[in-house]
Amino acid sequence: MNGNPFHIDPERAREEVEAFRRKLEAGVETLRHVGPITLGATPREAIYTEDKLTLWHFQGATPPTAKTPLLICYALVNTPWMVDLQDDRSMVRNLLAQGEDVYLIDWGYPDGADRWLTLEDYIEGYLDRCVDVVRERHGVTAINLLGICQGGVFSLCYTALHPEKVRNLITMVTPVDFHTPDNMLSHWARQVDIDLFVDTVGNVPADLMNFAYLTLKPLRLNQQKYVGLVDVLDNPREVENFLRMEKWIFDSPDQAGETFRQFARDFFQKNLLVKGEVTLGGRTVDLARVTQPVLNIYAEQDHLVPPAASTPLKDVVGSADYTALAFQGGHIGIYVSGRAQKLVPPAIHAWLRQR
Repeated sequence: MNGNPFHIDPERAREEVEAFRRKLEAGVETLRHVGPITLGATPREAIYTEDKLTLWHFQGATPPTAKTPLLICYALVNTPWMVDLQDDRSMVRNLLAQGEDVYLIDWGYPDGADRWLTLEDYIEGYLDRCVDVVRERHGVTAINLLGICQGGVFSLCYTALHPEKVRNLITMVTPVDFHTPDNMLSHWARQVDIDLFVDTVGNVPADLMNFAYLTLKPLRLNQQKYVGLVDVLDNPREVENFLRMEKWIFDSPDQAGETFRQFARDFFQKNLLVKGEVTLGGRTVDLARVTQPVLNIYAEQDHLVPPAASTPLKDVVGSADYTALAFQGGHIGIYVSGRAQKLVPPAIHAWLRQR
């Protein structure tokens, strides 16, 4: 063995270059036959629309057995199809298979007409009307609410303001304390002059938001994943999976400027939620009013919402029935990984069934 650490074996190098060439050649052929990449795999019906918003009702292979419908409230910063990405990676489909009756809010794509929409418009307006549509459709006084990431924050605020309309509350990868030391996104947001930023750009471009998220893990999200793509270029299904994820990441909506200003200022910069000082429409969001059963699901390797940002929920809600579920994975893996598909929807259903 040559003791020089910089020694290159010419034969091994030639084999690696040849293997790389074959992968690229196979990739060209694979990409030629890849069809249109679509998001949202489960059959669904639009039951309510307002402005850019659509409220979807999903249809499973068998009728639901749950008596109380489940409404999913997703974040504004991406489209909600991460929960229904494809046939074999769909939290929605697996919840339906468990017997849940699933609805989803699709916030749509804000444009210039939405520049002045506020958090109150989203939470006390759109979200409240969607809840009422589902309640009336099923003839129930309260529904089950599942909030994801920023949508989990919306759901907490909504439940505190309208406790009579929510029977059970589930939060997934939801920040509550925005000032934990390991919250990289919060550290970044606290250094930005939010007023100057929003006054300058108006609605916040999706590309700018994506750039900010990608720079939190630049090597992994900007280089390694594309290097890894080479390894699967000869596998059409894996290439389609990769392209579908890329489509979801980069097909993101812009952010309504005023809502972005409020959320960044009140939550990321001032950390008002955990302090009990958020106000919406002149009313204070007191999480102690959340007395319903609460299931808080967080991801142990989440770089966007670290566990320390989510677990303080236990100490601020007024519920005597609080359950935490830790998932071994990251912010996206909690929806789409094989482990998540086997663990998370059955855990949600079992928790709801007991209540």
